[in-house]
Amino acid sequence: MKIGQIYRASNQPEKQNPALLEVDGYPNFYYHTHMPNMSKIQFQKGVHAIAKVKLVGGGYRIPAIIVSSSPHRYGTEVTPWEDIYDPDFGRVRYYGDNKSNATRPEEKEGNQALLKAFQMQSSPDINVRINEATPVIFIERTSCNGATKGYLKFHGYGVVESVELITQYDVNTSDGYFSNYVFNMCVFSLVKDNEDFSWDWINARRDANLTNEETLKYAPMAWQEWVRNGVLTKVRRHVYSSQIVKAKEQKLRDGSKDEKILNEIYNYFEGKKHLFELFAMKVTEEVFKQSGADFKSGWVTQKSSDGGIDFVARNDIGTGLARLKTIVIGQAKCESPDAQTNGVGIARTVARLKRGWVGVYVTTSYFSEAVQKEVLDDQCPIMLINGMQIVKAVQAITYREGISLEELLRQTENEYPSKCANRRPEEILFD
Repeated sequence: MKIGQIYRASNQPEKQNPALLEVDGYPNFYYHTHMPNMSKIQFQKGVHAIAKVKLVGGGYRIPAIIVSSSPHRYGTEVTPWEDIYDPDFGRVRYYGDNKSNATRPEEKEGNQALLKAFQMQSSPDINVRINEATPVIFIERTSCNGATKGYLKFHGYGVVESVELITQYDVNTSDGYFSNYVFNMCVFSLVKDNEDFSWDWINARRDANLTNEETLKYAPMAWQEWVRNGVLTKVRRHVYSSQIVKAKEQKLRDGSKDEKILNEIYNYFEGKKHLFELFAMKVTEEVFKQSGADFKSGWVTQKSSDGGIDFVARNDIGTGLARLKTIVIGQAKCESPDAQTNGVGIARTVARLKRGWVGVYVTTSYFSEAVQKEVLDDQCPIMLINGMQIVKAVQAITYREGISLEELLRQTENEYPSKCANRRPEEILFD
C-alpha cells in the first residue's frame, strides 16, 4: 500500500472479492489486506482495534489499531472537530471518540485502546516494544465520484507520540463543554521499504502460530529500528518535496463555505488593514498552539513605526532554568485571495530577523512555488500562512470559544487599541 493512495472498500459483497486487484477504477482494499482463512478487515468506528489473537505460546496480541476520519462530517454534530493528517511531515493529530459530557473520556472504547497503546509504545523496555507495542494504521475516508463512503486514503502507520486531555465545545448540541483526548501520532518512514507498506506484516500479527519476534521480520524497516532503540526522531517520515504546495492546492473551492469565510475576512479588513495585523497574530497563535507550542501574544506595532514588523510575539520552550524564549515577528498582508502574494514582503520580513528569531508571514492570498522554493533553499526561519490556513485557524478558534466569525472580527477591532504599542521586539523577552 502507498501513502496518499485512495483504495476502494465497497460495501457490496461482490466487490469485496479479494481476488479483484481493482474495483471501480481504484485499488481494492480487500485485495491488499486479504489473509486466507481469516475474516476481512472491516471497520466502522473511528478507532478500531483488530480482534485480539490468542497466541499458541500463551498471551495475546492486538494486530493493529486502525484510526479513521470522515472529513465530510467535520463541523457536524457527529464530528464537530477536525483531525489533522500530515504524513509527509510525520504527524497525525487525532481527536478521541468522546463527544459529550455524558461520559468521561477515558471510558470510551476508542480512547481506551489508544491510551493503552501509548502506554506500551512509550515504554523504554525493548521487550515491551517487541511483545506489547501495537502499530497504528492511519486511514482517512474520502469522497470520490460524488460518493462519501467506500473510499479510503492510506496515510501510513506509526505510534502514539503524546496524549493531551482537552476541553472541547460543541455548538451543535446542548451538551456544551466536554472533556476529550487528542492523540499526537508519529508517522513512520517507509523510505527503506521503497515507499511500500505491506499488509503481510499485519496479517503475520494475526497469525496465532507466530511469536512476536517472528512477526518482526515482516515489519517495515523503520518499525524494526524503533523496536530496537525506541527513538522516534530516527524513524519519523519527512518528505522535503512535499513542502512545495502548488498554487491551485492553496486556493479554496469556488462557492465553498471556506471561500465565503475567507472573503468575509478580507472584506472586513479591506480599508482598515492595520486591524488585520492583530487578527494575523491571533491566527498565528492558533497555528503555533495546534502543534503544542507555548505561544505568547505580544503587540502590534504602530503604523508609523513598524519598520517592516507588524506584530511581535514569543514562543517558549521548556520550563524554569531550562526555559528558552524565542522572539517571533510577523508581517500581515490583507490581500486579494485571487492574486498571489508579493515575495518582496517576505524578503522584507526575513531581512528584519536577528539570530534566534522566527518570522511569520500571514496573507489572505497564497504563495507561489518560486517564493516557497526560495524560502526553503535559503533555509529561512519563517512560517508561511496562507488564506486557506487562516480559514482553518479561524474555524478552530470560533469552535473552541463558541463564537461566530462576526463576533471574532468585532472582538479583534475592539482589542486593537490596547494591543498597539511602540516597543522594541526584544522587550517581549521580559514580559
